[in-house]
Amino acid sequence: MIMIGLPLGLLVLLFLLLISSSLRILREYERGVVFQLGRFWKVKGPGLVILIPVIQQMVRIDLRVVTMDVPPQDVISRDNVSVKVNAVVFFRVVDAQKAIINVENFLMATSQLAQTTLRVVLGKHELDEMLAERERLNLDIQRILDAQTDGWGIKVTNVEIKHIDLNESMVRAIARQAEAERERRAKVIHAEGEKQAASALLEAARMLAQQPEAMQLRYLQTMTQVAGDRASTVILPLPMDLLGALMRPQKSTGEGGDHK
Repeated sequence: MIMIGLPLGLLVLLFLLLISSSLRILREYERGVVFQLGRFWKVKGPGLVILIPVIQQMVRIDLRVVTMDVPPQDVISRDNVSVKVNAVVFFRVVDAQKAIINVENFLMATSQLAQTTLRVVLGKHELDEMLAERERLNLDIQRILDAQTDGWGIKVTNVEIKHIDLNESMVRAIARQAEAERERRAKVIHAEGEKQAASALLEAARMLAQQPEAMQLRYLQTMTQVAGDRASTVILPLPMDLLGALMRPQKSTGEGGDHK
């Protein structure tokens, strides 16, 4: 009985091991690339997958979005400024067969390609463009990576430049440039204000010239305003036209008296 039971137990154990080695369970986000005698057979999953032991082998692959951090890269811009730039790449596998067969390690290949593309694309632009036009640069890098990884069954969904590291001298130079730009804008705004004020004064002078009495009233109003300030001495010029206008009535009165 013992001699008969021992081989039967081994057979049952071997059968269980055979069944367990032929069953695979793939999650919803996983796919299995199945090879039969070394040749590609089909992509299976998700769910329960049954394999023929020894004859068939399966490689699991994850279809979820991968977040890959691109390490800092030394980039020389088109205006010969040296900076360090790092970025993050978002991609996912859309064709499991290509990702396993066409490239040895699609994660490593995508990482190296992202580093090279980041240096090449940013090296074609000036520093001001890197700082001010990140959205456009992100789209350029994403488009190039997506086109080059299409043969690997990978879809690059997004690329984001995280940080552009400048040395201290360049930071000071940019600060001086920004200060000069602000001063230029202030001078332009001041000159524009002077131009508008001059136009308004010219229009006011034309209106006052039409009625000499209006000029006299304006002059008297100005004297009333400055009379309230007793802390300083104010000298006001007296226009000759105003004196002439004030003296005309006296001359006309004198002539009238002589006529009488």
